[in-house]
Amino acid sequence: MEAPMELAAYRDTFPITQRYAFLDHATGAPLGNHVTRAIQAHIERALAAPPSQVRDALAETAERIKQRAAALIHAARADEIAIVPNAVIGLNTAANSLPLQPGTTVLVLDGEDPAHVYPWMNLAARGILVKRIAQSDGGLDLEQLDRWIDSRTRVLALSSALPATGFRHDLAALGAAARQRGLFFVVDASQTLGAFPVDVQAYQIDFLVADAGRWLLGIPGAALLYCRHDLLDRLQPGAYVGATSTLPPINVRDYGFTLHTSSERFTIGESGDLAIAGLAAALEMILEIGEAPIAERILDLTDILIGDLRERGHTLRTHAAPRHRSGIIVLEHPTPQAAYDRLLAAGIVATRRPSGLCFAPHFYNSEEDVLRVGSALSKRR
Repeated sequence: MEAPMELAAYRDTFPITQRYAFLDHATGAPLGNHVTRAIQAHIERALAAPPSQVRDALAETAERIKQRAAALIHAARADEIAIVPNAVIGLNTAANSLPLQPGTTVLVLDGEDPAHVYPWMNLAARGILVKRIAQSDGGLDLEQLDRWIDSRTRVLALSSALPATGFRHDLAALGAAARQRGLFFVVDASQTLGAFPVDVQAYQIDFLVADAGRWLLGIPGAALLYCRHDLLDRLQPGAYVGATSTLPPINVRDYGFTLHTSSERFTIGESGDLAIAGLAAALEMILEIGEAPIAERILDLTDILIGDLRERGHTLRTHAAPRHRSGIIVLEHPTPQAAYDRLLAAGIVATRRPSGLCFAPHFYNSEEDVLRVGSALSKRR
């Protein structure tokens, strides 16, 4: 099943395809020509212009990012978006901004990356308890959620797709359940944004974060932070504040400490200049192609990969149903390091896990890319 012509045309945008079948987008994205050009343009400007002009140009780029990000996640307004250095800072900001009282509980999913759990555990000094919900078939379902909610529960925080299993959550159902039960809904969409549609309004998400350097195909050093605008008045000052968090941004007269009335209050300073330049270009390409074609192509490629690996007798931990499948395919293997080395020698980039391997193709990958995996592992029934 070859890629549609309009998607195949983007393959040359990623020079790494000339040497590798890159199937590691859950960990990091390769540099694309579109991002490289944007970064080079920023560097050339910085070499020739005064720093004040460079900062002004970068501020304009940041505004374009907010406009494009709002369109991508279907936010009601662009000023619900802030740019932060990474998703973990965004999660800490959400955790420390929500109006949580001592004795309340936060629900997280067991098996999440520690970076998604520790910001909530760090609230223990305020008397806030974290409860870890056991996985069901690799993720979280509504029946589980109801069993864990009680009168003290105030937050449901989870990844849109669980890196350890590839399970993609039904955010619409979970968001509706959270809103109905009076919970704040906090989502790390780093493993789906850029690969699958995300609609913060339809999913009733209160806070959303997403790193630039994974499925969005940018580089590390920037992340998107969304906060629902009508939630702002209920928040307390978050984990971090700075001059750019306030109105006016530079106030050395009376230090009035008046926080922005938008998500700009979460911008504590500058994120990486190069990451911001690259993210603007990355978002432009994702929007140009469209969420639906990208998601459809990723599911087609994971179908091919799953079918081939199972035919060869491999055991997968990935949820088979397309409604819960992300772009992450997890394979069990008795000798992960040896298998990883074999793949790399064959020109295939994957993620090594303690008990196996992880494959994460994006829309520009080819059928040949994913079929090379089984051939390199060379196991048949």
